[in-house]
Amino acid sequence: MAKRLDGREISAQMRAEMQADIARLKEEHSVVPGLAVVLVGDNPASLSYVRSKGKACEELGLHSVQVDLPADSSTQDVLAVVDKLNKDDAVHGILVQLPLPDQDEGEVLNSIDPEKDVDGLHPVNLGRLVRQEECFWPCTPHGVLQILRRSNIETKGKHVVVVGRSTLVGRPVANLLGHKADGANATVTLCHTATCDLGSFTRQADILVVAAGFPRGITADMVKEGAVVIDVGINQIDDASRERGWRLVGDVDYREVRKKASAITPVPNGVGPMTITLLLYNTIWSAKRKHGLS
Repeated sequence: MAKRLDGREISAQMRAEMQADIARLKEEHSVVPGLAVVLVGDNPASLSYVRSKGKACEELGLHSVQVDLPADSSTQDVLAVVDKLNKDDAVHGILVQLPLPDQDEGEVLNSIDPEKDVDGLHPVNLGRLVRQEECFWPCTPHGVLQILRRSNIETKGKHVVVVGRSTLVGRPVANLLGHKADGANATVTLCHTATCDLGSFTRQADILVVAAGFPRGITADMVKEGAVVIDVGINQIDDASRERGWRLVGDVDYREVRKKASAITPVPNGVGPMTITLLLYNTIWSAKRKHGLS
């Protein structure tokens, strides 16, 4: 039976380390890292996620700003808010919660100061990532790397297969794992919806990272014996046995795949908790960089 890679435990380790950094910044430099979140509309999933971010900031003692805009705000309205936050010295990180209801997502993301782009989605940061230069890494891909590193899972020379090519997860995680660096240096194959005979690729993986958005699409027959499986997917499916009528599952058939894998992340409580933790990590790092402390 596979070892369970619990994102909550790893996240707690990282937050304890970050608390020490925050305390030092406050005591020695009078700096309080600040994170601003822009929420447009009232999407329930976005509301829940933003609340979690606010709670995490409060627990760690970060300066937290939340700007709520109605769903029918214009792109220019959102850009005006971002511009104000770009100029606010108390804000070290800016996150515009996605998806946006009907605004120009690309224009909004491109308007964030790259030095405050703690989600790592600005073209400047994505370009620096590809060039292997210092930059903010997207939070979920960085969370995947932290899980692997802190679980002592060797990546050097291993064959990593990534299923999913999104800008949010698939492409950056494939790029990061291919970097010539500690905790990476893997041989990476990137698969997607047009990949023929997906199982012929996933069965080759020493480490399988799945971020494709299809519930339990990776079955046990698609996984090599002893592989490490990182399930980034989170999908809501109907479940009449639950009082709320639904439950969350990943992109991997966890119950069956864990019988073949050597290690696997659950859903929920696998990669999910890491995303907010790395957002806070990037915000603290941004504050350090601004004040010449990194």
